[in-house]
Amino acid sequence: MSSASKPAAQGETDGPLRVQVHDAVAVVSFNRPEKRNAINDALLEDLRAFFNSPPKGVKAVVLQGLGGHFSAGLDLSEQSQREPQEVLYHSRGWHTVMEQIQFGGLPVVSVLTGAVMGGGLEIAAATHVRVAEPSAVFQLPEGKRGIFVGGGATVRVGRILGADRMTEMMLTGRRYGAEESLNLGLSHYLVGEGEGLARALQLAGEIASNAPLVNYLIVHAISRIDDMSRADGLFTESLSAALSQSGTDAQEGLKAFLEKRKPSFR
Repeated sequence: MSSASKPAAQGETDGPLRVQVHDAVAVVSFNRPEKRNAINDALLEDLRAFFNSPPKGVKAVVLQGLGGHFSAGLDLSEQSQREPQEVLYHSRGWHTVMEQIQFGGLPVVSVLTGAVMGGGLEIAAATHVRVAEPSAVFQLPEGKRGIFVGGGATVRVGRILGADRMTEMMLTGRRYGAEESLNLGLSHYLVGEGEGLARALQLAGEIASNAPLVNYLIVHAISRIDDMSRADGLFTESLSAALSQSGTDAQEGLKAFLEKRKPSFR
């Protein structure tokens, strides 16, 4: 995306996590290119802080890595030897942040380039729409490093791939390229080299124009329904439908349809 075509950024912040706000879309960038955007505790804390209190007016997020890589995963160079309870607490801290990304209420579109590995893949799997470029390489290398995943891969990546395929992936250290990732569901879109951000911004802009309550219900309800029994899932679907179809946004959507125009939601 050329600089001439980029919208002006408002409220830009910099550091290990760069945040730029373009109207209703926040572009959140891992900013440790010299480390292939490996995730250290400071970057994880910045992620937590952003999703805990996103900028006012933001309705969708684009998440990317600067310097050619989404994220190579946990920054092992900063990991000291830890006692089991410390590893437990650290893993649970990752789980908290991944829950904030998935269930914070904001749809998140990720741009996947270069290394999407380990913790980087765990973060990507918590996002709702995933756009891959041809350079993207997906891997869970923990099993070849003598450790087990701890950032939510068994739940999120395992549900995308299935337990059997994830088991093989971890045992062998197998890498999947961009084409394979699309076929497996690790990504939803495959674009040309350098086109990921523009496509993600387009998608995020479209998503941000949806009714906010419907976006919230989509982000929250569908994944939870997947955890429920058939009967409980259908009841939750009915509750979500009742909430979405009884407000001013529903009235605006119907009116816009009848008037053959694009709806303007609150």
